[in-house]
Order: sequence, then structure tokens, then C-alpha cells
Amino acid sequence: MLICGVDEAGRGSMVGPLVIAGVSITHKKIKELDLMGIKDSKKLTPHVREKLYKQIIDFVDDYYVTQINPFTIDRNVRKHQLNALEAKYMAKVILKLSPDISYVDSCDVNATRFGKEISGLTNNGKIRSYHHADSRFVIVSAASILAKVTRDKAIKRLHKQHDLGSGYPSDRKTVKFVANLIKNQVTVPNFIRTSWKPVQVMLRN
Repeated sequence: MLICGVDEAGRGSMVGPLVIAGVSITHKKIKELDLMGIKDSKKLTPHVREKLYKQIIDFVDDYYVTQINPFTIDRNVRKHQLNALEAKYMAKVILKLSPDISYVDSCDVNATRFGKEISGLTNNGKIRSYHHADSRFVIVSAASILAKVTRDKAIKRLHKQHDLGSGYPSDRKTVKFVANLIKNQVTVPNFIRTSWKPVQVMLRN
């Protein structure tokens, strides 16, 4: 049986892409993932994540990582369809990997509803959707590491030209950077999510 785990990184950021990653392995290899020390990416240091990233892609039967750019995110947020967008991209990952069963980390307050939405998009009834799946299932933890490392690489590329902090609205450095950018530039750069409320407030001032 081929098992898939899917997770995202960067959903709440003001800056950069939302990354969706999936990994698939045969059921008998699950215990070996545990032995690698794989955990929810948020519980690991950047150095450990990067080390595990390489081990994961070498070990799993298949993996797929995709990114959603800020323009697409903004368009869907304005239609109140961010969850639907994430479901669409998780379905894209699952269709690419063609597993027998998938475990996904739900962004919807109703995890069952989110799972059913992905099932409809994939014509696959074996979608298991849970809150905090990245902490509950090692296969989803592995996907969370791929998503987080890919997202971190995207932010590092932006750092080469911009001192923007982590990209999250909880980061004062990021908020200050975006505020100064909006104040001093005629157009907002395409790596900023203009639909986010803190950015909307800055644009109105």
C-alpha cells in the first residue's frame, strides 16, 4: 500500500509563496521514517530540517512540491477562497503521487469537510484530513519538512536583495520592511501579499 502525506508552509506569511509538499512511501517503510528522527518541521532547527530534507527525498518512493505565488493567493483571499485554493493544490499533489491513501493537514476548522473537498477533486475517497496532522503522522511530518525547507529557500532568495525578516506579520522587522516599501514605492512588489489585512491597512494610510 502506497501512503501519502501532504502539508503546507507559509500560509500566514505576508511575503513570498505558499508551498504545498507531498511524499509517498510504501506502508512497510513508515517505521524507518520514525527512526530518522522526523518530526513536525516547526519543532526542528533549520540545520536539522535541511539535513532531513535530503534524507527524505532520497528515501521516499516519490515526492512532489508545488508553490502558490502571492498574486494567486491574493486573488483567492479576496474571494474568501483560500481554503479552497489550498485544497486544490493538495489535490494536485495527491494526483501527481497516486497513493492508495493520503493524510493531509487541514487548514479548515472542519477537518472532515476539508478532506471531502480534496476527495472530490481527486476522485479518491481515501483522504484522511486532520488538524495538526504534521504532529500526529510521520508521513505528514516528512511533507512538512519538504514544504518548510522549500519555503525557506524562497525567502533566502528574497533576502539577497531585501532585509525583510521572516515574512510573517508577527515579525516586527517584516512589518517595518513592508511599510517602508509601500511608503517609498509607486507599485507594490509581486512578492508581497496585498490581500493580507496588515498590508491593506498600510496601503490605505
